[in-house]
Amino acid sequence: MRMDSLTQIVLGAAVAEAVAGRKMGAKAALLGAIGGTLPDLDVFLRFFYDPLDAALVHRGFSHSLLFALLAGIILTFISSKLSKKGYSNKTWFLLWFLSIVTHPILDIFTNYGTQFFWPFDWRLTFNSVFVIDPLYTIPFMILLIGALFMKRESKRRRIWNWTGIIYSSLYLLWGLGVKLFVYSNTNSYFEQANIHPKRAMVTPMPLTSFYWDLIVEDDSNYYIGYKSLFAPFDPKQIEVLPKNHHLLENLNWNGNSRLEEIEHITNGFYTVEQHLDSLIIYDLRFGTTTTITNGLSRTPLMGYGITLKDQKTQNLFSYRVWDFSKIKFSVYWDKVFGK
Repeated sequence: MRMDSLTQIVLGAAVAEAVAGRKMGAKAALLGAIGGTLPDLDVFLRFFYDPLDAALVHRGFSHSLLFALLAGIILTFISSKLSKKGYSNKTWFLLWFLSIVTHPILDIFTNYGTQFFWPFDWRLTFNSVFVIDPLYTIPFMILLIGALFMKRESKRRRIWNWTGIIYSSLYLLWGLGVKLFVYSNTNSYFEQANIHPKRAMVTPMPLTSFYWDLIVEDDSNYYIGYKSLFAPFDPKQIEVLPKNHHLLENLNWNGNSRLEEIEHITNGFYTVEQHLDSLIIYDLRFGTTTTITNGLSRTPLMGYGITLKDQKTQNLFSYRVWDFSKIKFSVYWDKVFGK
């Protein structure tokens, strides 16, 4: 549910290099990489919460502007005391603050979003880039590594590093533009199949910004379609998932229904299935496995499981579908490019 760690390391290192690389050399990028990973240390808090509460806590305070400010001040104080080089407090603060704050800013572009203005409960999300996108990370990383092999005083070093930062920023804007284009046409796509949506969600498919997952709903069902930028929308590919929200009507966990948390986490896009003594609540923001497995699996990728006994909740657990043996990348890339 987070932008992959490698991407956060590259972004933090590049920003720190831009701030202090000429003064500190590669040390700046190393410290920036550390700063870029700090917000995700909140994943260790999941051991103290059930999966629903853990999902609410993740990307909360540690992904906020306030955290970046406080951590930047504390780390500036520590760094200035430990360093023998006499770098200014301004340099230390900009290095730490910018490498940390760019992490949640990048996460805002993913489907889970962040509580950037904590303690306010708003989760900001553009849902316009997949958590792992090689076209974003690899060129950015190559430019950063190339820059770090140049002399710190070199003008080319700064050009390479800033080219990576500018490229990454333009790629995020590209994703937003593509999403707005696809979203603006979503209703017309589904009307080709005589489906008249009440609400729609558009999210990038795995590993690319050229292939998009379109989810719409009516009172009873969700309808999932796929749009490649290289091919027309095909209404014959639409999948139908019943909501089955009624299965949660009498659910309780320690006296609470948990429906409010489920609605909040999934943004209201979830479907429910019963398997023996368990209810599986699928979070549709992460899509299904249909296209990436060429139809071998049609299960939504992620969600939460609830074990029941006599209609009472006994256990709450995370549910993920990671059956790599069914992934058909060659067929998937054909779909991405509209073949």
